[in-house]
Parts: sequence; structure tokens; C-alpha cells
Amino acid sequence: QVQLVESGGGWVQPGGSLRLLCKTSGIKLGLSTMEWYRQAPGKQRELVASITAGGIIDYSQSVEGRFIISRDNTRGTVYLQMNALRPEDTALYVCKAIWLTDYWGRGTQVTVSS
Repeated sequence: QVQLVESGGGWVQPGGSLRLLCKTSGIKLGLSTMEWYRQAPGKQRELVASITAGGIIDYSQSVEGRFIISRDNTRGTVYLQMNALRPEDTALYVCKAIWLTDYWGRGTQVTVSS
């Protein structure tokens, strides 16, 4: 059974940092493309960061230079380091794995406010 479980969200003041984790099980993480999306109320779901099995990384323009995606295949975990957070980063952050098919987690809420 495939599971993706996100954690690390919470409340942070503008300018602060958070580190999100996506713990996977049941997939070959080393062969998967992993993506982080976010969904804010009233807005379209946005792909913010991705990392392929070969290590190719891409970011949306809105987070480029502030967010860092990484993976630890031995731990089955993907990370999203979020720095210099802004109120507009407030959203539900969801992890997605692409391995044979798509698998989604349930997300972790990030709230940036003063």
C-alpha cells in the first residue's frame, strides 16, 4: 500500500522558515519524480517544486530562490525547505509521487502571518 504523509507545517511569521517532510512508503522513491503543490483558498493548485529521479530540480517563479526541495532515498523522504516566507505562501502543501502512476498525500497546512 502506497502512503505519502506530509508533516512540518504550522504557523510562522513573515520572514520565517519551515521545513516540510513527505514520508513515503510503498513506492520506489529513487525511481520516482516527487512534487510539492500548494492549494490556497480561492486559488488554483500550484506546483511549487519538483525533483526527478535523476535529480533535476525545478521551482515555480513564486518560490525560486526561497524554497529548496531535496530527497533522501534511504529514508524514503522528500523535503521542502521554505525560507523568507510571505503571507502569500499560506496554503495547504501537498506531496505527490509519480511512479507508474500518481500518488498524493493529504497535505500539511502552512500559515504565514503576523
